[in-house]
Amino acid sequence: MLKRILLALFICTAALPSHAEDGSRLWLRYDTVSVCPQIENDVESPTMRIAVNELSTFWHGGKVSLQLMADDKYYSLGKDGYTITAKDNVITLRSLSETGLLYAVYHLLRLQASGKDCSALDICEKPMNDIRILNHWDNPDGTIERGYAGRSLWKWDELPATLSPRYAEYARANASIGINGTVLNNVNASPDVLSYDNLKKIKALADLFRPYGIKVYLSVNFATPMKLGGLTTADPLDKKVADWWKMKVHEVYSLIPDFGGFLVKANSEGQPGPCDYNRTHAEGANMLASAMKPYGGIVMWRAFVYSPTDDDRAKQAYLEFKPLDGKFLDNVIVQVKNGPIDFQPREPYSPLFGAMPHTRLMVEFQVTQEYLGHSNHLAYLAPMWKEFYQYFPPSAMRAAAGVANIGDDTNWCGNDLAQSNWYAFGRLAWNPALTSQEIAEEWLAQTFTTDRRFLRPMTEVMLQSREAVVDYMMPLGLHHIFAWGHHYGPEPWCEIEGARPDWLPTYYHRADIEGLGFDRTTEGSDAVSQYPDSLAAVLNNIDICPEEFILWFHHVPWKYEMKSGRTMWDELCMHYQHGVDAVRSFRDTWTAMSPYVDAERHAAVLHRFEIQASDAVWWKDACLEYFRTFSHMKYPKGVEKPHFSLKKLKKVNLPIDNYTCPSAEMLPGFKK
Repeated sequence: MLKRILLALFICTAALPSHAEDGSRLWLRYDTVSVCPQIENDVESPTMRIAVNELSTFWHGGKVSLQLMADDKYYSLGKDGYTITAKDNVITLRSLSETGLLYAVYHLLRLQASGKDCSALDICEKPMNDIRILNHWDNPDGTIERGYAGRSLWKWDELPATLSPRYAEYARANASIGINGTVLNNVNASPDVLSYDNLKKIKALADLFRPYGIKVYLSVNFATPMKLGGLTTADPLDKKVADWWKMKVHEVYSLIPDFGGFLVKANSEGQPGPCDYNRTHAEGANMLASAMKPYGGIVMWRAFVYSPTDDDRAKQAYLEFKPLDGKFLDNVIVQVKNGPIDFQPREPYSPLFGAMPHTRLMVEFQVTQEYLGHSNHLAYLAPMWKEFYQYFPPSAMRAAAGVANIGDDTNWCGNDLAQSNWYAFGRLAWNPALTSQEIAEEWLAQTFTTDRRFLRPMTEVMLQSREAVVDYMMPLGLHHIFAWGHHYGPEPWCEIEGARPDWLPTYYHRADIEGLGFDRTTEGSDAVSQYPDSLAAVLNNIDICPEEFILWFHHVPWKYEMKSGRTMWDELCMHYQHGVDAVRSFRDTWTAMSPYVDAERHAAVLHRFEIQASDAVWWKDACLEYFRTFSHMKYPKGVEKPHFSLKKLKKVNLPIDNYTCPSAEMLPGFKK
C-alpha cells in the first residue's frame, strides 16, 4: 500500500500576496485558506501534486480524499470522468486517472467559488467530447491572426531555455474547464514549425502542459517536405513524400511521446494541398494519418475550403467533402466550421454535419471575435454555440475546437468580459447540455462576485448580448457585410478592384431595387438542398423560413410582410434600432454595478461598453443609409435618424492591425 500523503506535507500558506484586480486571474480568483484542510492521497506524481496543492491552497471545507479507481464503473466514465461524493463530513473524489482527479478538484473548487452548498454532493461527470482543443492562430513573429489581446503568449525566441510563468497559468486555466489540447500555431502554418530547433521549443511546452492533462498539437503546411526536406513535390502519393513525413513524425514523437497530432489547412485561401497534384483531400489526409497511426496521433483536416466562383460559396465545402465520406482513415477527423461561410454573427449550421456518417467530424467554433466587434464588443457566445447544437446534436461528434481569443495582455483576452467565451467554450466542450445561463452565472460568480444584486442583472446582459450584436450588425440573416480586411466595421458598399466576388459584401447581401438577401432556394443557388429534406422544405419556403435566416436563404422584397405585420424594410430598421438600444442598456446596467466590482475592472469594461454603444450606432447608420439607396423607403417610427450622411460614412478609414482595435470615437459626434 502506498504511503498516505496528507495535506500537511504540501505548501499551505495562511496568506498570499494580494493580487491587483487586473483580470489576470481570470475565473480562478479563489481565496486562500487560513487553516489547511486534511487531504488524503495515495499517489505521488506531477499531476497529483497540482491537484493536492490546489486543494491545500484554496479548499475551505473539510477533509477530502482523492482515490484512483479501476472498476467497471470508472472504466465506463473513461480516463477524464470522475465522481464527487460527500458523506460523513468527507468529500471523496474518484477517477480512473490522475487527470480525472484533477478535473474533479477544479469542479469542487468551482462549486465553492460559486457559493454552492458542498455538504451533500453526489456528482458523476463524463465529458461528451474526447478532444476539447484550442486552436491558436499565433505566428512565429509573435503576431496573432485575428488576435485582439496583444501578442502571442509563446515567446519563441526565449524557448526552450526560458519558460514564462504564464504558460503554467494558461495550462491551469484550461484544465479548470476541461480543455485537454492546444494547437500552438496558425493554420496558415510556416513549414519551419517542424524544424528540429522548433520541435525542441515545443517539447518544452509539452512537458509543462502534460501534468495538466493537455496535449500539444501543431498546424502544418502541406508543402513542408519541399521547404524542409528539399523535395521537388508534396504529392501525397509520392513515396518519397510519404517517407519524409514518416521520418518527421518519428522525430516529433521521439521528443514528445504524447504529441496529439496535426491540424491541416489545405487548398484553402492559397495554402498548398493535395489538390495541387490532382489528389483528393482524403488522399492527403490519409498519407499524414498513416505516418501518425503507429504513435496514436490524429490528423484534423479542415473543411474550410472555397474557390473563386460566381456560384454560392456556402455550398463549396459540402460539394468538395461529401463525396469523400468513408474514404478517410479512422485517425482523421474532418474539422468543420459551425456554419457554411465563416464564423458570421449568425449562420445556419454547416450542411456537412449529418452528411458524412462514415467520417469522423469535429466542430470548429471561433472564440476570438473576428466578426463580432473584436475585443471591444460584449458578445457572449454560448447562445450561438447552443444554437448550433440545437440543429446538430453533440452526441454525433466526439471532438470540438475553438479558435482562441488569448494573447499576452494582462487580462488575457483584451476585454475582461471576453474571458467568458474562453470559459464557455471549455464548459460546453465538456458538457454541451449545460445552458447558457448556467455557464454565465458560473463565470460571473467566480470572476466578479456571488452577490445576487450583481449576478441577476449581469447574467441577463450576457444572455442578451450576442443577439444584440446580430441586430445592430446583420439581422434577419444578413452576413459578411464587414469592412475589407479587418472585419471590424460596416462596409456593405465595399468594392475592391480585382478582388474575388466572394470576398465582397455585395456578393452576399445582393441589395437591389427589388429587395435584399441571397436566394439559396431551389430557384436560386439551391443551397437549401444540401440540408435534410424536412429542413430544406422549411428553409425553401419564404413564408415559413425562420426569420433569423430569411435573408440568408431568400431575396426578400422590401415590402414583404413579416410575421410582425411590418414590411421587411421596417423590420430590418427595427432590428438595427433594437441592437443600439440594447447595448446602451448594457452600458447603463454595467454602470450601476460599480458597488459590486473593483474600480479597475469596472472602468476598463465601461470603456469597452462606451465604444460598443458608439459602434452600434455606426453600424445602424451605415447599413440602413446604404440599403435605403435601394429601398427608397422612409424610416419607421421609433428608429433614430442617422447621425451622419452615407457620403461621410463611406470615407471612414480605420487604421487597424492585429494589435489595436479601432474605436468609433474616431467618428466625430459619436463620442458620448
